[in-house]
Amino acid sequence: MEYELWWLLAFPLFFALGWVAARVDIRHVVRESRELPRSYFAGLNFLVNEQPDKAIEAFIEAVKVDPETIEVHFALGSLFRRRGETDRAIRMHQNVLDRDELPDDQRLQALSELGQDYLKAGLLDRAEETFHRLRGSPLNEDALRYLLEIYQQEKDWQKAINAAQELPDHAGHLWAREIANFYCERAAVALAESNPTEAERHLDHAHTINRRCVRATLLLGDIRAAAGDLDAALTTWKRIEQQDPVYLALAAPRIADAHRRLGRERQGLQLLRGYLERQPSLDLLDTVFQWELDLEGADAACRLVRNELRRNPTLLGLGKLLEALVLISPTDARQDLELMKDLIHAHTRRVARYRCDNCGFKARQFYWRCPACGGWETYPPRRTEEYDLGP
Repeated sequence: MEYELWWLLAFPLFFALGWVAARVDIRHVVRESRELPRSYFAGLNFLVNEQPDKAIEAFIEAVKVDPETIEVHFALGSLFRRRGETDRAIRMHQNVLDRDELPDDQRLQALSELGQDYLKAGLLDRAEETFHRLRGSPLNEDALRYLLEIYQQEKDWQKAINAAQELPDHAGHLWAREIANFYCERAAVALAESNPTEAERHLDHAHTINRRCVRATLLLGDIRAAAGDLDAALTTWKRIEQQDPVYLALAAPRIADAHRRLGRERQGLQLLRGYLERQPSLDLLDTVFQWELDLEGADAACRLVRNELRRNPTLLGLGKLLEALVLISPTDARQDLELMKDLIHAHTRRVARYRCDNCGFKARQFYWRCPACGGWETYPPRRTEEYDLGP
């Protein structure tokens, strides 16, 4: 009975305390919102409606009305950076950092924004210095990611490796592909400096990080071929079928050349025919077609392409078929075939490109790293015939 009486007496007290707390909180929110200038809310409205120019004008007005509003400075600086006005963005964020009584979390945010301004402006040394100041802070991971981007732009591959290995998700092997490519870049530099021993060491590291790194396998085969050990080079390149067979198209010209130098042309042709049978590819078809034409003649090349067209119909394949038909057709029919071949070739030159799986950027040549988004191995070594509606 006493227990129920206690609850009856305490309930009104708890209700009253809750009501008072809610009123105080609501008044605090209302007071803060009234303290913000109207132009701040106008700027937010323009941002929501994707009108950045008008948003900038509104935020500038808000800063004039209340220079102490930190959030307005951050919003305005970010808008300047997005528009490419990096000088104004840098000044805006530097002004925030110059304040004496700035809370630690806002000081870190201002440093991060300033580093991004420097990065966007191409001032990589200043950006690197700024992000180093964020190391060990709550923004450490963001700083590492920006530093990784800087090192890649500077082509400082060892620093890029170190930064990627310090990222928290490195233990989950999410960065294995990137780190392996950084080692491949170091190997390419060593090869350019005529140092194959050092290049092999970097490639071994690449395979340790990522056993499926096709690029390292290609380069390792190149080193062995350059040293005159063609059999070892062929053994190396053949591993690509187990790593990722789609990349056999990149190895095919190397394999063909090695068999030719060893005097085993027909053995090499048979090997590449098998690759084409199991892994249809326009680039692989190019290599096999030309070799078939050289070794077996136009009739055999024509049969090869005709069979491939039945399996994998493409305009590029049709162009190869017409190329073979021109060689085996009567003289009076060649002119029409040449015309059709030239028309198809002119069209396929525009549409047969490599396309990044990450951002959709198209290019005439294959890249290990996308020139647009910077992704590694985002270009499948396959050409698309999708018509490009762009200019």
